Amino acid sequence: MGTSFVPPSRAVLTDCVRSAITAPSLHNSQPWMFRVEPPTVWVYADPDRRLPVVDPDGREHLISVGAAIVTLRLAIRRAGYDVEYELLPDPGKPLLAARVTAGRPLAADQVTEALAAAIPYRHTNRWPFARVAVPADVIERLRAAARGEGAALTVADPIGRDAILGLARAADRWLRERPHYGEEISRWSGRGVRHHGVPVWAAGPWDALEVMPVRDFAGLTPLPRPREPFEPHSTVMILTTDGDTARDWLAAGQAMQRVLLTATWLGLATTPISQPVEAPEIRKRLTRRPAQMVLRVGYGKTTGRTPRRPLNDVLLPADLPAPR
Repeated sequence: MGTSFVPPSRAVLTDCVRSAITAPSLHNSQPWMFRVEPPTVWVYADPDRRLPVVDPDGREHLISVGAAIVTLRLAIRRAGYDVEYELLPDPGKPLLAARVTAGRPLAADQVTEALAAAIPYRHTNRWPFARVAVPADVIERLRAAARGEGAALTVADPIGRDAILGLARAADRWLRERPHYGEEISRWSGRGVRHHGVPVWAAGPWDALEVMPVRDFAGLTPLPRPREPFEPHSTVMILTTDGDTARDWLAAGQAMQRVLLTATWLGLATTPISQPVEAPEIRKRLTRRPAQMVLRVGYGKTTGRTPRRPLNDVLLPADLPAPR
């Protein structure tokens, strides 16, 4: 006769959602919604938070949601439960990104504990990094983190790194020439942002060496943006997947967040460089496999957490129809 178990309460799962909303997202758009029905949390993509100019296909939209999904999974495991999840569980509901279900009580292993503990400390760092190489064994742990979610992380050699950064700068110029690009980026940055977007203090400086592609967050401030020399020999990595479907994009987001949390655990600073994967022709030139994100890693000063939407804004009431 099997023993029964008590599933986690709504309060426990809601607290896990609170961790999930700290995940990274394009321009800190936070494009996710959740419905808590113990023992399950349903994760939805928020269609009102897509960025149609830089992300017309919704690829980065789902990468962001994927990052929230793996953060939710880690939070539930740290709460002491096994986790089962299914991506895109209902073909008739494309906005339903995942069903995440807490299973039987199960103590978290050491890696899960460390990654979950890193969740509140993971921040995008748009500032210069120290001129210190990232050790090979640390790089391998980041690559293993990506493999654990079914993706691959490739470290660029010096020639490849310079080529990738050159392509990123070209992609940045291409994006700035896109119609309505300035309007879109202004919506998600500057002094007016409260619970989402990139505030002035988080934008970072321009690169005085003009090597690092720095996002032009238009309208941040009327004052000149500061310039500082960035590290001349960055560690640059490309996250790739086997396919390029919605399921692959969600998987890429989970892999990206696991890499970022592993980096945080190991004392590294990180910056996603998304411009080269936002320009279709340049994205094709990055790798043979579908490139989902370019990451810069290194050792940098501590930065703060960008604002987050209130929990009530992302929780769907039980009597409210879910987005389809």
